[in-house]
Amino acid sequence: MTGQKIKILFIGITIVFFIAASPLPVKEGMFPLSQLGKIDLVEAGLKLSPADIYNTEGISLIDALVDVDGCTGSFVSDEGLVLTNHHCATSSLVGASSVESNYVVNGFLAKSKGEEISVDKVFRVMESYNDVSEEILDEIKDITNLAERDKKIKAKMKELGKENTDLKNSIEAEVSEMFPGQTYVLFKYRLLKDIRLVYAPPKSVGNFGGETDNWTWPRHTGDFSFFRCYVAPDGSAAEYSKDNVPYKPKKVLKISQNGVDEGDFVFILGYPGRTFKNMPSQFIIYQNDFNHPYIIDLYNWMIDNIEEITAGDTEAEIRYASLLRSLNNVEKKYRGQLKAIRKTGLIDQRQNEERSLMNFVNSNPELKNEYSSLFVDLESVYEKKFQSAQESLWMKNILRFSNSVKIAEFILENSYEMQKPDSQREEKYKDENIEETIEKLLSKSGKIDEGFEIMFLEKMIYDAADFEENSRIRAVDKLIGKNHPDDIIPVFTDDNINGFPFAEKDYFYSLLKKTPRQLESLEDPFLMFVNDLLKQNKNIKEEESAIDGALSELLPKFNEIKRMKFNTQFVPDANGTLRLTYGYIKGYSPADAVYYSPFTTLNGLIEKSFEEGDYEVPEKIVELYKNKDFGKFYNKKLGGVPVALLYNTDTTGGNSGSPVMNAYGELIGLNFDRAFEATINDYSWDDSYSRSIGVDIRYILWFAQKYSGADNLLKEMNIEL
Repeated sequence: MTGQKIKILFIGITIVFFIAASPLPVKEGMFPLSQLGKIDLVEAGLKLSPADIYNTEGISLIDALVDVDGCTGSFVSDEGLVLTNHHCATSSLVGASSVESNYVVNGFLAKSKGEEISVDKVFRVMESYNDVSEEILDEIKDITNLAERDKKIKAKMKELGKENTDLKNSIEAEVSEMFPGQTYVLFKYRLLKDIRLVYAPPKSVGNFGGETDNWTWPRHTGDFSFFRCYVAPDGSAAEYSKDNVPYKPKKVLKISQNGVDEGDFVFILGYPGRTFKNMPSQFIIYQNDFNHPYIIDLYNWMIDNIEEITAGDTEAEIRYASLLRSLNNVEKKYRGQLKAIRKTGLIDQRQNEERSLMNFVNSNPELKNEYSSLFVDLESVYEKKFQSAQESLWMKNILRFSNSVKIAEFILENSYEMQKPDSQREEKYKDENIEETIEKLLSKSGKIDEGFEIMFLEKMIYDAADFEENSRIRAVDKLIGKNHPDDIIPVFTDDNINGFPFAEKDYFYSLLKKTPRQLESLEDPFLMFVNDLLKQNKNIKEEESAIDGALSELLPKFNEIKRMKFNTQFVPDANGTLRLTYGYIKGYSPADAVYYSPFTTLNGLIEKSFEEGDYEVPEKIVELYKNKDFGKFYNKKLGGVPVALLYNTDTTGGNSGSPVMNAYGELIGLNFDRAFEATINDYSWDDSYSRSIGVDIRYILWFAQKYSGADNLLKEMNIEL
């Protein structure tokens, strides 16, 4: 063979190899199980059959997935061991901690099942799903009133969920809206009620980098924790009992110890919360102009004041740890989204697309006849939402964050509900549920931190006193009257929150026996104030219901036009139900002259540790590093123990704790965050900047073995050391 022929052959082989090794284009979306057949996962790199992921006739990977109270987890042993994120365990660590046993800071490891700590959580495992769109839409086919449409849809969803719930056999059912006004699916979940904390690293590892590194890359955070699910000896779900036994899952994920390389195919199964990719430009405008600026301002105020209150007070630091982490997370995410909306020109993109859709409609007489008013109607509906934004956002947040308002709200609503026959009451006020409702209320809101509560209420009332005329809060106007706010607000909050009487159990329970008229006769100024809030909130909800009803009619038309114009099948937005997303291990370039590779190692963690603060690490990690005690987890190619990895999947909140799996369905990482540029994923995904972040399973295993000595768990997960 001549040299020229050899050269040509070599070039040809190189090209073929490059094509084979290069990642295929990723299809954007968080795919429902019903749509897995619409994506060629095998062509993309999957080495399994799609039936191995989801199989209605047998056991598949989805049987190893767990809905972990707003996060995702997965079974990693046949004894009910669940792996999820550290930040998903923060509230459990807070509940189990005391000043003497501060698991929030120091972490926790149960060396045996007898040492595991019972926590107040309920986990769910999906049993089945069924399309119920026809049943839902039959309820509204003759209804033209938009508010009534919305109420009927929500009522029917609730009715079907209740009809299919079988709590005796630990089955909970709920209907989820996949496309507004178009597609509805009934999901059934098995409830697991005896959940115990097994293992969580110290805060300096589980939240390494703190808020400095949150929503950023490169990352070195060991964001993992373990729980265990227990059931009664007969296999039925049961509350905590020492006689309960570990739950036997249908499926357990196999853990890969070999890791992955750049360009490797990966996929994620999980329970992503909410995305809004199929919404019109006005939705993005609402986030950009109203929702995000308000939340960022309020949360920053709360963060600053909580940090001031908790400084040097260990008990307070424990109590506020979960809330503070949540506030910081949302605030930084929203800042990232605002930046990305501007940087990507997302509003202009959507508006240009909608102008193109209008031209498409107007060019076709048939379409023009049916859809000509669509875009004007959308504008009109969102204008109403814009006008009520200030009032609505204020009301939602005072009702969400003020514990004193929550307790007063419950007392007042209970008095109204108790006047109804039991069958007509809201679920939480029914005789069979009321004690559990009260217990949850008092456990979460019963302990009033009077210092913070006074500051928070004063801020909210002062803010409302300055609202524009069309956003006035009537309870605040009534409270202040013609007086100067400074003469009324501080006195009102001090008098009513100091020694808050409704938190005293005997008095609280005595108020639950009173009718609305009897409560009114007390002339309690705080109850009267909250009652006025609730009356206005009822009006707000009715207006929002009318808006939702209108959108349930308009959005299906909007997306139908997009399908016709662009000949595209849309993936429904995430809504808390089980989804699949896939992609590749892949770095990216966030700015000019900057490239981020897709792996970090223990070397980078040690480098950061010299900066201290959010980067302070336990001394034992430094010792292990100095002694090169890496065990089998050292990677020669990377030159260290892998810590975190980067991939271009489409994820959002709720994917926290989702297993990142390789082409063979083996667990290689644990999803926990996104890059700052990818905060916009909730509204728009793009391969150039959308990157998700996971903790590498090799770091989890190394830390568990070398730092914590958790050999009991490693053995249980069949890890060979």
